[in-house]
Amino acid sequence: MTAPAAIPVADGVRGLIFDCDGTLADTMPYHLEGWRHAFAGTGVTVPEEWLDSLKGTPEKRVVTLANERFGLALDPAATVAAKHRVYGRLLEGVRPIEPVVAVVRAYQGLLPMAIASGGTREHVNIILERLGLTEAFGVVLTADDDDIEHKPSPQIFLEAARRMGVEPAACQVFEDGDIGLDAARRAGMLATDVRPYILKERPR
Repeated sequence: MTAPAAIPVADGVRGLIFDCDGTLADTMPYHLEGWRHAFAGTGVTVPEEWLDSLKGTPEKRVVTLANERFGLALDPAATVAAKHRVYGRLLEGVRPIEPVVAVVRAYQGLLPMAIASGGTREHVNIILERLGLTEAFGVVLTADDDDIEHKPSPQIFLEAARRMGVEPAACQVFEDGDIGLDAARRAGMLATDVRPYILKERPR
C-alpha cells in the first residue's frame, strides 16, 4: 500500500493542533502491549478493535469503560500504573510518524501549534523530546489537565485554540482516531485523518 506523499494544510488555517500517540509518534503498538499486560489475569481478553476505537480517551476512562463493558472491577489508577510499566519502557524505541512530523517541521515558527492528547504529560513530554519536537509546541494539553473535558468532548481542542489565540474555525486538527476527529469537527475545526498518509509498517 502506498500512502499519499504529503499532508496538506488548508488555505486560511492559522493554527495547527496535533494528537500525539498514533499521530506524531508510532506508539499505538506500545499502548496495546501495555493494555495486554494491564488486563492480564482478569480472564477476559479485551479486543484490540475495542481499544483502538477509544484512541485519544484518557486511560483511567478506558479502564472504567472496560469495567462496564466486560464486567470487570479493576481499579483505574492501579490498572493504568500496570500499563505504564510496560508502555514507559517501550517508549525508549519510539519512532516518528514521518508524514505528520513533516507538517510540524514545515510550519514550526510560521504558525502556532498545540498538542491535544489523551496521554499523560510525562509521556507526551518524553515523546516530544525524543522526536526533537519540544520547541515546536507552545501549547501542550494532556490527560493531566483535569480542568478540561477530554475527547470525545471538543473542549480540549477549543482550549488549545484559545491558548494559541486562534479562532476555532481557523484551526486544523491532525488525528488518527475517530473519537478525536469527531471532537475536532464538533469544535468547528478542520479535522484531518492522518491514517491514509501513514504506511502501516509497525514494529512487532
